[in-house]
Amino acid sequence: GPHVPYVQTQRLAQYSQVMEQLKAAERIYPCTCTRSDVAEAASAPHAGQEGQVYPGTCGVRRAADAANLAGQRFAWRLRTSNKQRVIDDLVAGRQSCDVAAELGDFVVAKADVSPAYQLAVVVDDHPMGITEVLRGDDLLPSAFRQLELYKFYGWTPPQFAHVPLVVGPDGRRLAKRHGDTRLATLREAGVRPERLVGLLAWSCRLIDRQEPVQARALVAEFN
Repeated sequence: GPHVPYVQTQRLAQYSQVMEQLKAAERIYPCTCTRSDVAEAASAPHAGQEGQVYPGTCGVRRAADAANLAGQRFAWRLRTSNKQRVIDDLVAGRQSCDVAAELGDFVVAKADVSPAYQLAVVVDDHPMGITEVLRGDDLLPSAFRQLELYKFYGWTPPQFAHVPLVVGPDGRRLAKRHGDTRLATLREAGVRPERLVGLLAWSCRLIDRQEPVQARALVAEFN
């Protein structure tokens, strides 16, 4: 395609370049507060995993202070703004958030500037011309974090569409704790594809009752 490279380990030069811009503007600082911040830097936070708003303990540091932290594990945090960010979500509707007050400063990279989730998706999506992002609504807070980065770089953010998750009886997003739900397991149990497609179509209100259906039969009804 026209936007190579696509593998993140081959895009380290791009991440390093945008990190230097953040350092020069003093929008990031080295944070040594907890090891989990560094260990989980590459992960996307989901609903229920947000935790407490970061209190800004290391926020007094400047970017250059990283040179004095040799041998210590740290992560780079973005100084968030206290502006009210607004998203007209294609599914969830209009949403707003004061990132500094409600979410706090967040991790954008590890000490070696390998990107965390929030930075990587922005620095990957923008040059690749991504115009619409569809994902679960447990990641809605992340859209506001990413807006902070889009605004800093002067890039146009994509349109976001955050859809409700399939949840278990406990109200939490469906996971292994609710039993094995892999497609391979269903296939081995003899569940036909049409049955699963029908269940998904019914849950999305594409059909009025739960019954087996082929995907091609739904195309005309899909918006």
